[in-house]
Amino acid sequence: MVEIIGSLIFSHIIPPIMAFLGVILICVGIMDRKDNYTIGGVVLFLAGGILPFLILPLVLGS
Repeated sequence: MVEIIGSLIFSHIIPPIMAFLGVILICVGIMDRKDNYTIGGVVLFLAGGILPFLILPLVLGS
């Protein structure tokens, strides 16, 4: 049961939230010409896409 909840959280809940916040930061950074926000948004967006592939094997034990 814990594996199902953990895999659901790390594959379907956290990544979309990170990607959405990343897109918001990218938009704010570009509109206000703040490079720190833009770079942070890009990093957050990419982390939302890559982290499930790094975390899920640890959670599922494979």
